[in-house]
Amino acid sequence: MQAPRTLTAKLIDDHLVSGSRERGRELGLRVDQVLIEDATGTMTALQFEQLGVERSAVPRAVVYIDHNVLQIDERNMDDHHYLQAFCSRYGVQYSKPGNGISHYVHLERFVVPGQTLLGADSHSSTAGAAGMLAIGSGGLEVAVAMAGHPYELAAPIVVGVELRGRLRDWVQAKDVVLELLRRRDVRGGVGRIFEFHGDGVATLAVSERGTIANMIVELGGTTAVFPSDDRTREWLAAQRRGEDFIVLAADPGASYDEDEAIDLDALEPLVALPSSPGNVVPVREVEGTEIVQVCVGSSVNSAYGDLAIVGAVLDGREVHPSIDLTVTPGSRQILETIVQSGVYGQLVRAGARMLEPICGPCIGVGQAPSARKAALRTFNRNFPGRSGTEDDRIHLCSPATAAASALTGRITDPRSLGAPPAIRAMPAELPIDDRAVLAPAPPEAAASIEVVRGPGIVPPPRPTPPEDTLSGEVLIVVPDNISTGDMAPDGALGMSVWSDIPRCATWMFRRLDRGFHDRAVAAGGGFIVGGHNYGQGSSREHAALSPVHLGIHAVIAKSFARIHRRNLLLNGILALTFGDEDDYDRLEIGTRLEIGGVRDALTSGAGELTAAPGDGAPIPLRLDLLPRERDIVLAGGLLAFLARRPAHAQGGAT
Repeated sequence: MQAPRTLTAKLIDDHLVSGSRERGRELGLRVDQVLIEDATGTMTALQFEQLGVERSAVPRAVVYIDHNVLQIDERNMDDHHYLQAFCSRYGVQYSKPGNGISHYVHLERFVVPGQTLLGADSHSSTAGAAGMLAIGSGGLEVAVAMAGHPYELAAPIVVGVELRGRLRDWVQAKDVVLELLRRRDVRGGVGRIFEFHGDGVATLAVSERGTIANMIVELGGTTAVFPSDDRTREWLAAQRRGEDFIVLAADPGASYDEDEAIDLDALEPLVALPSSPGNVVPVREVEGTEIVQVCVGSSVNSAYGDLAIVGAVLDGREVHPSIDLTVTPGSRQILETIVQSGVYGQLVRAGARMLEPICGPCIGVGQAPSARKAALRTFNRNFPGRSGTEDDRIHLCSPATAAASALTGRITDPRSLGAPPAIRAMPAELPIDDRAVLAPAPPEAAASIEVVRGPGIVPPPRPTPPEDTLSGEVLIVVPDNISTGDMAPDGALGMSVWSDIPRCATWMFRRLDRGFHDRAVAAGGGFIVGGHNYGQGSSREHAALSPVHLGIHAVIAKSFARIHRRNLLLNGILALTFGDEDDYDRLEIGTRLEIGGVRDALTSGAGELTAAPGDGAPIPLRLDLLPRERDIVLAGGLLAFLARRPAHAQGGAT
């Protein structure tokens, strides 16, 4: 008799094509859906084309234009034209600019309980709100999945999060995930899938679950999984997709590798202080802090309920004179719904600036705040400089806290407002309109489609197999929690260079060290040294492709964020960790290192290498790679690895 299984185990077992769920093993999963957005889309598409496949093999793949929309020059639109032609040619749906942010549109129109989703965006985990196994990854892995290969990862640790009771007035789903961040910080979820269960789950709507699933990656988590239940049925029925509903839950008595319990009725409003999502305290502890800006919506907390509570709080009132308030709906559907319900009018009359349904200020495209002035946002990340302001002071909070603070001009506990106001009800029928999602050309017409490429769209660099001895200088030493936004720029600048890796590479580490690029070029490559959680944040593969272009041999860090570590390895760059973290302090810019026996260690499965500095004792390094990752690095990256395999073998795990 089979032991009771978690929901995560069921989803994995239903899609397993290789490996096992045994701890420490690697497994390959069949991919049902793919999500791509424009910031990562050009590199994903260019790499897919290199695979020589005529049509996407994934049953549903969608490209969303939601990041790259500022159009300050011709390059943004050139990217759109390329991606639209690519989608039509290769069997991918194309969501036009203005249709909405990928996470919300996908949750509305495409999630299917029980399926798997692989997304070229770290927050693709949002779809876990509706009973999907939804995982963010680099663009190369998505391209390979579209070519028909399974998605591979290390068997995850499953954390059972029991939700008990019901949220009290003014406490929201954002406070649930902030509570997990308060407990575990930004590294406490690495290698883990968070599965939610308990009587409190049923009190949360799918959009509220989406807030938690979206931000679970800020813990370093692989994804979040919620059961598919009556709330899921309601969600799909409202989207006129009731036929996609199935019941999914963990078996009674299923046990988890780790356990968390959250009493929802014991939570209070929380806020993440600058400059980390894990720097969480109760709002009451920082109440009264003067702020200059409040931003609601964008990549998270831009569902109808999120905007409606803000509208209700502001109804008949005015935003404080010192506050610039912006509101970003998550999708065109949500925009039309708040117009029909009257929430839009509440917000506008109170003085809010209404933005189109795009990522916008969440990724530093517009609304950059004043330097050294506190700002309050309902977004998912407050990494240094991500807002577009180098010396920003971004706080993260719930929509309720944001609304209360917009009235007072200071961080304000919403409980001070008394009883919550009644929010405007949603229309009886949602305004569903899929005309902005373009279907691809049929297979018989696809071959004749020309995939146009503007001059700013440049194929990514191709890595080479590693030498047996790696030698060079340490080019930079960076502290803990360096994000991919520090390696591939955020904001309007990033949007204009992300389709051209040589241009993108000129901005690598610009916030930290303006001389890095020229030093790397002059040295002909070398090594990067990092602290803990190196590469947190976005899945952007540019943060690995730029080092390939600059000739980086390896990154040596105390620890890595999941997606960036994988992106480095799949692009042929060794991701090594210190055997003794104290050795981090021995390395500085200009230190010469030599690491010998690299190919032998990769081939033999050895777990250690040694770096020999120019003077001083050797530095032990850990080579902690899965077996297939070793083969990929030896081949010079995933594309080279696949090219060397017999055609008949490519239907199996990559």
